[in-house]
Order: sequence, then structure tokens, then C-alpha cells
Amino acid sequence: MIVFPNSKINLGLHITEKRPDGYHNLETVFYPVPLKDALEIHEWTDATDKKYLLYLSGLPIEGDPENNLIIKAYKILDEVFNLPPVRIDFYKHIPTGAGLGGGSSDAAYMLRLLNQMFELQLSDNQLEEYAAMLGADCAFFIKNIPVFAEGIGNLFSPLSLSLHGYGILIVKPNVFVSTRDAFAKIKPHKPTCSLKEIIKRPVSLWKELMVNDFEESVFPKFPVIEEIKNEIYRSGAIYASMTGSGSSVFGLFEPGVEVPEKISLDGKSFRFILS
Repeated sequence: MIVFPNSKINLGLHITEKRPDGYHNLETVFYPVPLKDALEIHEWTDATDKKYLLYLSGLPIEGDPENNLIIKAYKILDEVFNLPPVRIDFYKHIPTGAGLGGGSSDAAYMLRLLNQMFELQLSDNQLEEYAAMLGADCAFFIKNIPVFAEGIGNLFSPLSLSLHGYGILIVKPNVFVSTRDAFAKIKPHKPTCSLKEIIKRPVSLWKELMVNDFEESVFPKFPVIEEIKNEIYRSGAIYASMTGSGSSVFGLFEPGVEVPEKISLDGKSFRFILS
């Protein structure tokens, strides 16, 4: 069985307060986009002492494969259901360290795939509970619909938001933004107007109203990211922003407006029409 885990963008992001546990509360809007990986599993009938075999291709993935969220997703369900051994073929296309949620999506889709393949009969709500054990935004990809996210990015409220027909350009520059860099100049604050309200306004007004607080820290340290945002605006986007804590930047283009294949600055580019 094969699935195609998709990515997401953040429409706005406010860091609202620092928590006693050291984490930060935030508010943001997650919106699914069609930049995808590929994930396929088969029962591994000739397995001996191992329960899974992982084959990786596509973009390089750093770190020990045993720490990959796909494997962690398998292990979580295996502890409860004693799953049969599986062979996993994974093709990585969503850039890592990009603020696009690729790893979280891969984990959530693995849970969904195992649930379907082995008829575990887990509901979406139950799958969300398992996904939340793997990462704050993993559960978003279970239902995969636009949501207003709060807490540490793990509390979701569905939104009646559609960007159907809009074009999107995503640019991933050749830089890595660490969590430390992203939070360097962050001063938590309660926004004067919540993203839950801003998102209801016409997209043409988002440029003046909707911000990603991480840009204040990231742009001075990595000016190429700000340059990419400005270049996307010059290319005709109606709204552009860094997504998450970076380093990717996306631009939205009104229906009927041509989305450029790439911009003049260095970076890996992807373009789609949203459905």
C-alpha cells in the first residue's frame, strides 16, 4: 500500500507566552499544500529478528534511521497491536528543516497506513492521540484540513477556509534555521487581533495584517530569506511569508495570475495550484 504525505504552510504565527515548562504557546493557521513525499509498506514475510526494513531514497535525511518518525510511528502501534513485520519504502521530496511539516506528515501518514493495512479500526480521534505522542503538529495531518492551532501547536479548531484556485510558490533556500536562532529575539505577546479573526479577512489584506513573529529573529541573521520574500512579492504574489520557524518562504498568487517557476535567488522552488 502506498500513500503520499503532504506538507503544510503556516498562515501567520504569533508567539503568545512562555510556559512554565519552557515551551511557548502560540497561535497559527495550518493549511495543507500538495508538496508530497511517497511512503509504501508491504508485509515482510521473510523477516527473522527484525520487525521492519527501511529503504530511503530522494533527498538525504540526516540522523539515525532508527530515530525517523516513520519508525517511531510503527513502534507506537506495534507496542499495542503487535504488528506483522513490514518493509518500508520511503521517498523524500519535501525539504527538511523547512517549516513545512514534512517529518510530522510522514509520521501521521504512517499511522494512517498501518491502521488501514492491518484493519486496526482506530478512529481519527484515536489516531490523533497517537500522532500527538510523536510531535506537536503531527496530529494535524490525520484529518489534514485547515485549522487554527493554539497551545504549542497541538490544539486545533477547524476553519472554513479555502484557497481553492490560488497559486502557491514555495522556495527553500540553502540555509538551516535552528530553533535557537528562531527564538533569539522573540518577545511573547498577546496579539491585538487574533489570527482567527484575521484569516476571515480578504487575502488582499493579509499583507498588512498577518505576520509571522519568527521573521523578526530570522531575517537579520539570514537576510537571504527576507530577500526571497521580497522577490516573491515582486513576482506578483498577493501574500508572502516565511512558514513556521523557516527556512522556507511561500507566496500566494490570485487565481489566474501566473506563478513563476522560480525566482532569481538561489533556492529550491515548488509551484502548485491549490485545490
